[in-house]
Amino acid sequence: MPLSVLITRPAEDGEMLAEILRGRGMEPMVEPMMNIVPTDAVPDFAGVQAVLLTSANGARALADKIAERDMPVFAVGDATARTARELGFSTVESADGDVAALADLVRDRLDPAAGTLLHPAGSDLAGDLAGALDKYGFSVRRMVLYEARLAVEMSEATCRLLGEGAVDATLFFSPRTAQTFVILVTQAGLPSACADIDAVCLSTAVAEAVQDLPWRSVRVAEKPETDALIAELDAWASQMHAGC
Repeated sequence: MPLSVLITRPAEDGEMLAEILRGRGMEPMVEPMMNIVPTDAVPDFAGVQAVLLTSANGARALADKIAERDMPVFAVGDATARTARELGFSTVESADGDVAALADLVRDRLDPAAGTLLHPAGSDLAGDLAGALDKYGFSVRRMVLYEARLAVEMSEATCRLLGEGAVDATLFFSPRTAQTFVILVTQAGLPSACADIDAVCLSTAVAEAVQDLPWRSVRVAEKPETDALIAELDAWASQMHAGC
């Protein structure tokens, strides 16, 4: 019987990940804890030497607003870089890490005197990219191209699956969405259902956000990247199959 995995990412990212998990013989379900809503902002590239991307959502939001794809792009991690390339951006480099790693990459590749850096982002930010680059003399122009709205209730389908014990693992990618899951599961009266579920988290900060639920286990990816989380999920799946 395939292992069932609940994905809490926003819909588009969640469906992309679900396709990967189906290829691994798992049975994924997507229950977004956050919805991405575009804003009316229009990017201004006057004086901009490069674009900084800290999420795949930022890459998509930017691509929806502009036709140009030839400006240099610096992405926080490989998943964001991959999304930017798939959207047609021709010059993309990954920091393969977090916001601090992205700031270091920009410092090594660019000259502060060459122009401003444009950061397409959401209404809420994780990390202080502008502050990290300011100490190197760079000017960062943040543009809010989307709003990340947290879910306010759990779907009936997911509540039913949780109540039936039909979920083997749940994937968490940010502290905010992890906290939202905790709240919604509690509101639905289903915390005890987590005792038979393994939580697989992108980072220790994410793991801390789900600690109030009685999980069977909490696992953390070696690096705060989607590929590392998938690798952790693969290791979990191997252990689960070995225990059968």
